[in-house]
Parts: sequence; structure tokens; C-alpha cells
Amino acid sequence: MTSNAQVGSVSEARGPAPVSVLVVEDDATIRRAVQLALERYGYRVAVAADGLSGLEAFRAGAHDLLILDVMLPELDGIGLCHRIREESPVPVLMMSARGDALDVVAGLEAGADDYVIKPVDTAVMVARIRALLRRATFRPDAEEGAAAAKSGRADHILVFGDLSVDTLGMEVRRAGETVSLTPTELRLLLEFAAAPGSVLDRRRLLRDVWDYGWEGDTRVVDLCVLRLRKKIGSGRIETVRGFGYKLVRG
Repeated sequence: MTSNAQVGSVSEARGPAPVSVLVVEDDATIRRAVQLALERYGYRVAVAADGLSGLEAFRAGAHDLLILDVMLPELDGIGLCHRIREESPVPVLMMSARGDALDVVAGLEAGADDYVIKPVDTAVMVARIRALLRRATFRPDAEEGAAAAKSGRADHILVFGDLSVDTLGMEVRRAGETVSLTPTELRLLLEFAAAPGSVLDRRRLLRDVWDYGWEGDTRVVDLCVLRLRKKIGSGRIETVRGFGYKLVRG
């Protein structure tokens, strides 16, 4: 693992308690290196050496973010991510020893929010963690929301057919039923809802949702859109070939 002094401050505290990260990695050397690197930035780090132990650690503690290796004994990272997604929308960052497209796709399809390739550069990992945590704690403008509530306006409720998006309460409903979204899926939907009928290209979504200040892998966008479609309706987000995606108004 390499480091980069340009990442930022040495503390990542959020309020009085440090951010808790669970790292599930079977290679002891890599596991220890990731732990030490993240602790230098002020994270509280718990570790597990296999998938089943990772699942137990996840259930036993309140973690703000999970880092999962793809290749794990007992229960691999893909299976572990599936199990976690059945219980929680907690941000998940996958690690792969290879730049294998199949590993990346499988992890993202399982519900991971992003991925990094080993050997991991500390600067890249911390940047991805920060972006994931920002999405997990994203809230609309408080003053605007308070003004809307005081005046009795409901313009924070956006309706698209049977889909409603409460941008103040951060709640999504489909045909009256609550839709459970991960922070990344919700942030993606909010981007579409802010510009219904407009085509949003993948690079813009990487910048605005994933907070990439550099060229990123657009497969992350495509697979998150696929997951979102399964939850809000396959016809709600249209593909505009060669350009990107748009939210259908009606």
C-alpha cells in the first residue's frame, strides 16, 4: 500500500466519535497495512479475516463503512455484500486483487457502492471513503427545507408517476410503499429528480454522485442505474444511447 500526503488532515472525526470502518481481508499483511493507514487518518478500524467472521463483526457493531475483499474464505466478498445488503444500506467499498472486470461487475451488482484495486494507494482509498461518507450523510439545504415546511409548501415532494421523492425527509415511495435505497442509489435518484427529462451523461454522474475529481470507471454508474431501476421500476430511467440516462417525467 502506498501513501500520499496530499490526501488531507490526519483526523476524520465526525462529531465526538471517530468514523468506524470494518475491513474484511484474508491476507494478514494487507489487512494490517489497511488498518494502520486508516488509523493514521483518525478512523476507528475493526478487522476480520474471512467472510463469516466479517458478517458476525458487521452484525455485532455499528460501522459507518465496510471495506470488503472480493476473494475471502468461508464466504466470499460478493456473497458477504449480498448478505449485508439484505440487512443494511451501509456504504460498501470492495477491494479486488485484480483489475478483473468480472470481479468489479459482480461486486457492484451485489450492492457495493465503489471499488479499489490492490495494491491500494492510500490516497485513492481515503478519497473514496470520504466520498462514500459524504453521500451517506447528504442532506438538502436545511434553511430551504425549514422555509418550505413553515409555509406549508410541499415542493420538496417530487412525483413521477407512481414514484414520489421526498427531498427533505430523504424518503422514496413507489405506489405508496417505501423503497429502501443505499445512500449512493438515493443520491443518484436525487440527481435525476432534479432534472427530469434531461439527459445526464455518465461523466457528470461520476462527478456529482461519486464525487470523482478524476476519470472514473463508468461501469459504476451503469450498474448503480441497473440496481436503481429494479427498485423504482425499469421504465422510470431511460437509456439514451451514446449520451447517458434520463428520468421519465410521467
